[in-house]
Amino acid sequence: MIVDEKRKFTTNDVDELNNKYKKLSVCQRIETLYEDFDLNEVMLTSSFAATSAFLLKIFSDINKKQVVYFIDTGYHFEDTLKYKAQLTEKYGLNVKSIRAIKEEHDFTTQDETWKKNPDFCCSINKVKPLESIKKHYNVWVSGLMKWQSDHRETLDIFEVRNGILKFYPLLDVTKEERDAFIEKHQLPFHPLVAKGYHSIGCSHCTVPGKDRSGRWNNNPKTECGLHL
Repeated sequence: MIVDEKRKFTTNDVDELNNKYKKLSVCQRIETLYEDFDLNEVMLTSSFAATSAFLLKIFSDINKKQVVYFIDTGYHFEDTLKYKAQLTEKYGLNVKSIRAIKEEHDFTTQDETWKKNPDFCCSINKVKPLESIKKHYNVWVSGLMKWQSDHRETLDIFEVRNGILKFYPLLDVTKEERDAFIEKHQLPFHPLVAKGYHSIGCSHCTVPGKDRSGRWNNNPKTECGLHL
């Protein structure tokens, strides 16, 4: 079930949520989310990349009914699709894939748009597919962390962006804390991490590199546009 009526959040609403959630642990934040919002208001997305198991494991422990949206760009590494299948089975995830309009995706393939205009390619294959469902939800949960990029360093746990309340429960988790959680729970890494890929997107635009340095290599672009 999805909501038909959008909630509007004021600056005061967002400030109160940030003040309330900042003092909570990651698990407490996600538990509290379902006290403050109905399940049908919440949209969770995952790229099933690098260390996506971190957030997905926590959600699977707290609410297995939560839908996890995966944007299938048509350009993922085969390893990413295998990793998605592995995590889905391991944690009993309720995963739904969404895709671009076939004709628009086919155009980017024939045109090799990622070489000429990566922003436009991301817009067609990532941003637009999500826009079609985002309008039905009030809260969008994502696993962004401050240390991943300069843009992410500026974010708060909650923010209103483009008409939806965004929630980043992992935002202030350090790389060391993330790695400690992964080690403690023996979470599986994406197979390409062992080959030097630390941030993994579409195969055309990802090379090995530390943090997000391997994304859109030799291009100033650092975000696909979903979180801008």
